[in-house]
Amino acid sequence: MKTIRASAQHVADQVAGLVRSEAGEYSGAEPRPLGGYVVTLAAYGGLCASMVGVAKLAGATPPERTSPADLLLIATATHKLSRILTKDPVTSPLRAPFTRFRGVSGPAELTEDARESPSLVHSTGELLTCPFCTAQWVATGFFFGLVVAPRFTRLAASVFTAVAGADVLQFAYSRLEQTAE
Repeated sequence: MKTIRASAQHVADQVAGLVRSEAGEYSGAEPRPLGGYVVTLAAYGGLCASMVGVAKLAGATPPERTSPADLLLIATATHKLSRILTKDPVTSPLRAPFTRFRGVSGPAELTEDARESPSLVHSTGELLTCPFCTAQWVATGFFFGLVVAPRFTRLAASVFTAVAGADVLQFAYSRLEQTAE
């Protein structure tokens, strides 16, 4: 039994050494939170697998294809919700454990940087400050919703799409005011 444990430990040490070596080769002089990224990828994969399991248990099946109307609705809602989650001052308490406040970046938006360490905190901070990165997670949630609860999902997505449309109108109104002056 001791021999098996010693062999397993030896293999684990070799794998860990190989991983550290590859991480060093990849990163060079720039430290990258690869371990945090692995955990983040595993969380996303686990979330997707869980969603498939829930859909199967609910007897829901994905549609043959997504309608253009749903695609436009979900794309717009994903854009808006991703910006709310990653930039909005009101959602900053959700990001605070993983980020550092840097300032205001635009109308109702903040600039934050991911905290440097530990690696999982940094990778989560990068995810929570990047609307492009967060959009993958948000879109996945919306499309899962279309499979298991399409009416509710379309309603929720419509709210975020309406807010995105209102944003466009706010900016257009501001532009008209500036032009009139």
